[in-house]
Amino acid sequence: MIDKKTKQKIIQKFKVHENDTGSTPVQIAILTEEIKQLSEHLKMHKQDHSSRRGLLKKVGERRRLLKYLQKENEELFNDLAKKLKLKIAKKLIEDEEEKKRQEEELMRLEQEKLDALEEKEEK
Repeated sequence: MIDKKTKQKIIQKFKVHENDTGSTPVQIAILTEEIKQLSEHLKMHKQDHSSRRGLLKKVGERRRLLKYLQKENEELFNDLAKKLKLKIAKKLIEDEEEKKRQEEELMRLEQEKLDALEEKEEK
């Protein structure tokens, strides 16, 4: 659990507007700090399974928020990923690019099929 001062510093650094305390970038930044602290705790206390479960829940929540932010505002997503130095963001970007590439390939194949059908009908 992070203390109030640390949390306020994070909110001040990542807020989107003046009274912002819960926007997606702020939530991601807070979760990132909590994940860092829990990771350090688990390095010392390897048998603390309840904390490990809490860490996994926080990582999953951050991943969902990152996916949402990537869909809604890709520029803000990229900026936040650079500021927080997130590895998961690189993976999300790569997955999104792969998905786009596959969709383009499918569209190209469908267009080829349509073109072939049109040629047959003309003959």
